Amino acid sequence: MALDIIVVLIYAAGMLGLGWYGMRRAKTHEDYLVAGRNLGPTLYMGTMATTVLGGASTVGTVRLGYVHGISGFWLCAALGLGIIALNLFLAKPLLRLKIFTVTQVLERRYNPMARQASAAIMLAYALMIAVTSTLAMGTVLQVLLDVPFWMALLFGGGVVVVYSTIGGMWSLTLTDIVQFVIKTVGLMFILLPVCLYKAGGWDMLVAKLPASSFSWTSIGWDTIITYFLIYFFGILIGQDIWQRVFTARDEKVCQRAGTTAGIYCVLYGLACALIGMAAHVLMPDLVNPNNAFAEMIKGQLPEGIRGLLMAAALAAMMSTASAGLLAASTTLTEDLLPKLRGGKQSSLGVNRLFTLITGLVVLAIALAVNDVISALTLAYNLLVGGMLIPLIGAIFWKRATTAGAIASMSLGFTTALFFMFKDGLEANTPIYYSLAIGLVSFVVVSLASRKPVSAVKLA
Repeated sequence: MALDIIVVLIYAAGMLGLGWYGMRRAKTHEDYLVAGRNLGPTLYMGTMATTVLGGASTVGTVRLGYVHGISGFWLCAALGLGIIALNLFLAKPLLRLKIFTVTQVLERRYNPMARQASAAIMLAYALMIAVTSTLAMGTVLQVLLDVPFWMALLFGGGVVVVYSTIGGMWSLTLTDIVQFVIKTVGLMFILLPVCLYKAGGWDMLVAKLPASSFSWTSIGWDTIITYFLIYFFGILIGQDIWQRVFTARDEKVCQRAGTTAGIYCVLYGLACALIGMAAHVLMPDLVNPNNAFAEMIKGQLPEGIRGLLMAAALAAMMSTASAGLLAASTTLTEDLLPKLRGGKQSSLGVNRLFTLITGLVVLAIALAVNDVISALTLAYNLLVGGMLIPLIGAIFWKRATTAGAIASMSLGFTTALFFMFKDGLEANTPIYYSLAIGLVSFVVVSLASRKPVSAVKLA
């Protein structure tokens, strides 16, 4: 595998090189956090799609395709449709606010206390998003390079931490574009056709897989609904995604390029589900379906091409890991740190320092967790359960109050944690109960509180 390792090392060096170039572009605080708010359609489409489609979307959807068949695409479909909705309906008013974080909307509508409370939830979410893709990198590199998991994780995650720290959003944007091209070519135009050919083509898939594998709903309506509650709405309020919206030059870029990115996400999900189905035909007795993606690359591709697909896998995972990392550090420096520093705003040097510290925390957490889908579900359960109701209320309900928002956030967040612990990370109850309790507490406490100021006008 010497040639494959060389290809991967060249790719990693390229990412570090782009990070260095991004550092030269990031001359101000605004450059570092939102790329100067000046991205055109090509850069915006690539960075938006690449941010969403990370480790869980790739490794996880291949696993879902292996287990459930074509219906495994619903995870990516929920993400893609969320991207479309965000860019068509929310991007225009968000760009007018000239803000850096989701929680700044809550402060404008409620008060600084609501911003601090929501920032804690957003920080937990962003950290777990970064952890998810860092885990996926370790899982894939461990299988492909035959090295210990910790070594694979630190290699892949370390590259992400370095280029994210030095260049911020400019580094992420530049690396995202290259990663978008590599994973599109690698997964959709090389791995998918090769897998289908090795499996004997479509007719052989039909002959060897159960009929349920070709049903769009075999994964279960409860799971499909849960994916939409968690991932579709999570996209609408996630700091990592909003931060990409803030990079757009204008609303037209968001609407056109963002919609294209969403459609791409749906197609990417279909491709990954088909790869998983082919993997089931070729490796029906795979002990751990999480390894289906890596085993297909390792067992079905020739040397050199295999290295390119390793780079494609890393591209998918590094993009989301870096997005989560920068989102977490931005939440720290823009929402939480100023409170500790008496309102003093962060500088470019402080941004870089806290991105590095956050990256080291992500690596430490990733070494203690072992399931990419579970980590992603944890992140989105906490985000949607804790923040969806008060954020939507901040925008659309004039009677909402700070007390109602904080009650909803704390009870929704706690309820999600409780039911994840009680019923498991794959259960539907955490998101159902957290949204229900969050909504009831938000309405009841708001109505019982003093009449608030007018809602933030975003439209």
